Amino acid sequence: MTQPSYPRSFVAADADLGDWSQIEPYFRKLGEAPLDTPAQFEQWLLDGSELAACLDQERVTREVAMTQATDDEDREKRYLDFVQNIQPLLKPEWFGLQKKFVEAPTRKQLASARYAVLDRSVANAVELFREENVPLETEEDVLEQQYQKLCGAMTVEYKGAEYPLPQMAPFQLDTDRAVRQETWELVAARRLQGRDAIEGLFDRLVRLRHRIAINAGFDEYLGFGFRAKERFDYTEADCRAFYDAVAECVVPLMRELREQRRAQLGVEPLRPWDLAVDVKGRVPLRPFDTVNRLIAGCARIFGKVDSQFAGQFETMHANGWLDLESRKGKAPGGYQETYQEERRPFIFMNAVGLHRDVETLLHEGGHAFHTFACREEPLMAYRHAPIEFCEVASMGMELLCLDHLGEFYRADEFSRAKREQLEGIIQVLAWIATIDAFQHWIYRNPEHTREQRRDHWLALHRRFGGQEDYSGYQEQLAYAWHRQLHPFIVPLYYIEYGIAQLGALQIWLNAKADYRHTVQAYQSALALGGSRPLPELFEAAGIRFDFSAETMVPLVDTVRSELDALPM
Repeated sequence: MTQPSYPRSFVAADADLGDWSQIEPYFRKLGEAPLDTPAQFEQWLLDGSELAACLDQERVTREVAMTQATDDEDREKRYLDFVQNIQPLLKPEWFGLQKKFVEAPTRKQLASARYAVLDRSVANAVELFREENVPLETEEDVLEQQYQKLCGAMTVEYKGAEYPLPQMAPFQLDTDRAVRQETWELVAARRLQGRDAIEGLFDRLVRLRHRIAINAGFDEYLGFGFRAKERFDYTEADCRAFYDAVAECVVPLMRELREQRRAQLGVEPLRPWDLAVDVKGRVPLRPFDTVNRLIAGCARIFGKVDSQFAGQFETMHANGWLDLESRKGKAPGGYQETYQEERRPFIFMNAVGLHRDVETLLHEGGHAFHTFACREEPLMAYRHAPIEFCEVASMGMELLCLDHLGEFYRADEFSRAKREQLEGIIQVLAWIATIDAFQHWIYRNPEHTREQRRDHWLALHRRFGGQEDYSGYQEQLAYAWHRQLHPFIVPLYYIEYGIAQLGALQIWLNAKADYRHTVQAYQSALALGGSRPLPELFEAAGIRFDFSAETMVPLVDTVRSELDALPM
């Protein structure tokens, strides 16, 4: 597809956005611009949006480069230079413009239907901003980067070869239980080796975040975090209702599935290295042997959902907007990032040849299609939706693709892959409840000790865990949360996945009744970006914004029925 161009009209084409002396004049222009008429106000918003997009792309370019090679000192230096020397200067400038927005007499003359969401967001940002938090947030950014560096440097040696930890995942599918145990122990021991460094880093992050919240007038970081993440449409009590619903209907099914697994494997007890292997001793699903085959298969699947998606994905591949293979020094995990000036997506992941890699690329593809859907929106603030709906885009895409996985598998393998994905949804809902409840406790109790943190984590595992036996490995279990990057680099960001998973399951059920209409509703909702409140985005997609037991129970019952109909 031909790529649209979004030429600069406010920022000079040759501006060096890593040089503050070249950035500052744009803020002066915006600060001095008259807002005497709605037309002037709207043009001012467009100019500010262009500057924001250019600066965000500068940051993203450096951050992506750093995550692609965490062991490259030059890339790290360029990223940290922006974080430490540019971002702290940007924050008070943006605050000044946000304050100008809020105080402008013509603000009330802007069309409410168009600007209500933006107005609410800007007013909230003005209320939360404190200049004394700017250096603290810079320190927080640096510590978050250090977590990625620590994890990216973790490797183990196995049979004479050195492996980054993500590349050890395939060994957990080995039918030889001794191999699974040995490799699980190697990875767990390596993570435990880094325990003190990661615990110390997290202690510093908790203290910093608490200070930020206190400075902003809150009693603790949890309340501040809800406001900072613009959670206007649900509360801490709603999150607790989610935990209760998970405990009521998800955990029992997960434990039934684990007991089925134990019986099928013929082991007593079920151990943590028994959770991924095929219960019938079949060789692991190997959907692809090269990244190019992963890309080709996913392109065909996207085409079966809608030809537009296939074309957009092919564009990403042709333009080098995919970095998918795992390698030493690469940051862990996967993400879709948006280059806001170019209004185009980029996907990063650590593929090692597993079915989970297919799921991940389909998931991140949903995010990418969301980026494409919003690219003609002139305001950067509206080119991304609240995270709770961004994840509907990605998880919904996974489930819209579910019945097309035959592009990678024979019929018997397809049943295995589908079962693996549906079981994975049950497991992830329980894990989301665990991680989110853990973070709520941490920030409600900022003075906690490491021992108290450990004990609370273990208590949550007892409530939401699968009851596999960790005898002899209690230390590994006590710090299992270290592998989850969200508490470290995006605090309180995890309940969004649970809310979105329920939305995605609703899309899946709708698609069973009318696939084409469901895809069209999904596309229409994506195109709204962040221009409407969260409940309205869900409504546009034909789903309910609700994550209580009333919504969860029938969805989980449908997953149970689908699993019952699939062969083991």
